[in-house]
Amino acid sequence: MAPVKSRRDMYAEATRAALIEEATKQFVERGYANTSLDDVAKAANVTRGAVYHHFAGKQALFIAVFNEQEQQVIKRVEAVMQRHDDLWEASLAGVEEFLDACLEPVYSAIVWREAIGAIGYATWMAYAEKYSLGLIRRGVDALVAAGYFDSNNPEITARLVFHMLGGAGMTLANADDPAALRPAVGATVRRMVFGLRVGE
Repeated sequence: MAPVKSRRDMYAEATRAALIEEATKQFVERGYANTSLDDVAKAANVTRGAVYHHFAGKQALFIAVFNEQEQQVIKRVEAVMQRHDDLWEASLAGVEEFLDACLEPVYSAIVWREAIGAIGYATWMAYAEKYSLGLIRRGVDALVAAGYFDSNNPEITARLVFHMLGGAGMTLANADDPAALRPAVGATVRRMVFGLRVGE
């Protein structure tokens, strides 16, 4: 049985959630550089001190926003994959769901356009690997075990797929018309993935 949360704990959780929600809006609408903690505090109806109670600074707040976006997309991809009994079809569906997520204004702004400037390339890559590479590794291992992919160095395969999908996400997020470009990006990614299949 889960412990009963105190009113203070519930208030703290609600405040943190409100700060992340408002920060997400500000970072998307204004960009990281043009958003201040005062802006976020005012929008969330809390004091600046309340912001620092939960986050060490603007970068820490951005990381919380970034993590939330990545977690949501990973859950979406996993949920879509679980709807398919066939492993290969599940993998392709997961790729398509990821590409669709890259069209969404909030995810594309936070993860692809603002993150590197906000937290630096090395930190951005570390978080990207934390969320995406693990899922891709598991997928590649399963495809190797099922005979779809060659068993020679699956780690290299996983990392190349990881960077390929990252490139696709960055391409869509920075396109003038991401929705118009989506079919071409999807078709190219599928050709590259099919190229990894044994016998293709």
